[in-house]
Amino acid sequence: MVRKILICGGAGFIGSNYVHYIVKKYPNDKIYILDKLTYAGNIANHQKLLEESKLIFIKGDIADQKFVSDLFEEEKFDIVVNFAAETHVDRSIIDPGIFIQTNIVGTHNLLMAARDIKIKRYHQVSTDEVYGDLGDGSTDFFMENTPIAPTCPYAATKAASDLLVQSYYETYKLPITISRCSNNYGPYQFTEKLIPFFFKLASENKPLPLMGDGLNIRDWIYVEDHCRAIDVIVESDKYGEIYNIGGHNEKTNLEISKLILKYLKKDDNLIMFVDDRKAHDRRYAMDPSKIKNDLGWEPKIKFKDGIHLTFEWYNNNPDWVAETSNRIILADNIREHQKIYNFKNLKENIKILK
Repeated sequence: MVRKILICGGAGFIGSNYVHYIVKKYPNDKIYILDKLTYAGNIANHQKLLEESKLIFIKGDIADQKFVSDLFEEEKFDIVVNFAAETHVDRSIIDPGIFIQTNIVGTHNLLMAARDIKIKRYHQVSTDEVYGDLGDGSTDFFMENTPIAPTCPYAATKAASDLLVQSYYETYKLPITISRCSNNYGPYQFTEKLIPFFFKLASENKPLPLMGDGLNIRDWIYVEDHCRAIDVIVESDKYGEIYNIGGHNEKTNLEISKLILKYLKKDDNLIMFVDDRKAHDRRYAMDPSKIKNDLGWEPKIKFKDGIHLTFEWYNNNPDWVAETSNRIILADNIREHQKIYNFKNLKENIKILK
């Protein structure tokens, strides 16, 4: 039977990779992308698939309740996977309103529409940031029963949407699942995020504005491993469950910065420390034992291999990098960092680099 699968936010970073993954794995299914095409969405990620008629693209806003309801009523989707979200933490601090509209109102519109057509599966893609901060010196890991304790508007809106999804399972028996993943890296990541942003700056011999002392720790996972995990969840017989996804690759932002500079054969002096942002959590780390034990998933791509593939992709796709960078003009993004954080004197912080 041909299934109708709707990927919301399918023109973004993780969504694009997921679309490529499932189009290849399920060639007989009918794959739809719904995306608003904000500055971070790029339909060019799917140009070849669209030319080959392997995708159906729909431009629209999940925060538009009537649009979403009408679309679901017309198409009667079997599966919905929701990646659609505003995700940039800095922007959520400056202007949280759009995050509430997309991440909370938009999710609720999808849930109502999914309930009304009696969807077979609704999957919500969430984040480790809903759990808050493990803190300096911690050795613990986030588990699915770790209390939600977001510390910034972005994380709070994702936590709220998770709770709405869970409520639709408890109240309406909507067949839902939720995945919470650690930091992703890989092809198609928009150039405002750490790795592609710093890669672009370093390539141009521009300073890398590293926040605080650079010792904030994140757990990194190659995006294809994340896509496989979502696929395993969606294709399972599990409902009402939350699954943590992580790569057990904890790196400080300073380590990531140095890896980029080493690959590009640039000097560490390009690192320029800036004042820390508000609510900058010190450590995230996921325990993915549940998804391994329940569904047999574990990451396949080692960090050293995945990061090399990522750097190679950005090196080999300069036109894509330039086009996406021009959307927000990278120089303006640097000025925004200067305005918000105030550059520190590198010499005063050189000891941190050693």
